[in-house]
Amino acid sequence: MSIDLLEIKGLTKYYAGITALNNVSFSVKKGETHAIIGENGAGKSTLIKILTGAETPSAGKISFEGEEYDQITPSHALEKGIVAIYQELNLIPLLTVAENIFYGCEKMNGWFRDTKLMNKEAEQLFADMGVKVDPEARVRDLGMAYQQIVEIVKAVSKNAKLVIMDEPTAPLTKNETKALYTIIAKLKEMGVTIIYISHRLEEIFDICDRVTVMRDGTYIDTMDVKETDIKHLMSLMVGRDLAQDFPGTSSFEEERVLEVENLSNSKLKDVSFYLRKGEILGFGGLIGAGRTEVAQAIFGADEITRGCIRLNGKEECIPSPDKALELGIGLIPEDRKNSGLILDLPIKTNMSFSILKKITDRIFINNAKEKKICDELKKELQIKAHNLNYKVKTLSGGNQQKVVIAKILAQDCQVLIFDEPTRGIDVGAKHEIYLLMRQLTEKGKSIIMISSEMPELIGMSDRILVMHEGKISGELQKDEFSQEKILEYASFNVGE
Repeated sequence: MSIDLLEIKGLTKYYAGITALNNVSFSVKKGETHAIIGENGAGKSTLIKILTGAETPSAGKISFEGEEYDQITPSHALEKGIVAIYQELNLIPLLTVAENIFYGCEKMNGWFRDTKLMNKEAEQLFADMGVKVDPEARVRDLGMAYQQIVEIVKAVSKNAKLVIMDEPTAPLTKNETKALYTIIAKLKEMGVTIIYISHRLEEIFDICDRVTVMRDGTYIDTMDVKETDIKHLMSLMVGRDLAQDFPGTSSFEEERVLEVENLSNSKLKDVSFYLRKGEILGFGGLIGAGRTEVAQAIFGADEITRGCIRLNGKEECIPSPDKALELGIGLIPEDRKNSGLILDLPIKTNMSFSILKKITDRIFINNAKEKKICDELKKELQIKAHNLNYKVKTLSGGNQQKVVIAKILAQDCQVLIFDEPTRGIDVGAKHEIYLLMRQLTEKGKSIIMISSEMPELIGMSDRILVMHEGKISGELQKDEFSQEKILEYASFNVGE
């Protein structure tokens, strides 16, 4: 019988009157891959911070390898072999792979760093993991999957006993995810224990032994993955039965609000389509097929070399995002943290950023106007925020996405482009975003939705266009939707 490596006993954490963790208790067995799941705001991030010493618990104890602690400091966590690998990787892009692995504990030859020895030891570490990575390569030149592997090898080099992975596959392709799975299996062979946090519930069943569910800062249950299923986990996470994942179809009109004809640039080839009033038009295809490039071209972020765009029957020139917003086209980008939000600014500033002209009296912002608009948007979108003056980075992923949408709605955009609308968002918040999208179409707004999640694409779209190598390779009406057909169109250009 496996012994417990980590035991969490009644952990509680308060932040200015908010209970982030409430008397959480469970254990993690030595050598297992243990998933922790829950909606944004469930307490997962707070728990990680306490385990790695970034936060001090308000109450409770932590037992690691049989020794009990009131709290763990960052240096103590490293000393004990507790390492976290976050979504935002802790690597220095300009340094080499070996330099990153041994950063802070460089191999020395007298007064000088022994680069040759670091390269040799790094190469051996990668060989032990069963992967080949050039230790002299600059980290900035590696793909995301290999950067993840560098982080893992860095942890192994420090004799990690417990590796916490926070959404490790969020930026990865399917093939890259398989490579990560192989590394995780190797870590288990080496006796390393893994805490695995992911919103992609299907991954839990691929690689994890047990799963712990959290909700609203409290512990709900721990079970073997073999004894549960996705539907059961979802109901535990949200505290209700999500029998209907997607709201009903739109009652769109035949009126065409957007027409794109022969749109071309270095990445697009004669892309033509139309969008009807009140419709959700889905864009499917493999990574690199050109879906995001279509969105950027329509939004004025990428240059168009040929073709035309018509809004409500009138041909328009859209040289910049400012012009797109002025014409009523808004983009909710795939990477909301880097492209949609300014994380260190207040929520209200992010919401009103696109309408400064509306709320400015000469050179000063009219605070009353700004407050009125932001309060209305907060209520309409049901943004869960105690105070709009808080920094937007304090919000959960789902609420951050709503702030990006609020910024676009403040501009009164009629055509909304959602690029991967629920990426990195938990299942409960996904449902809220889906309902919001349907509510927007019921108000007459039209949506282009780019999604790599097949159930989302099929469940939310009224019509689907599939892309392959910069071209539209197929169109499917609602009664024609199937994963097989979408993949067929995504894999090759039909008719070529």
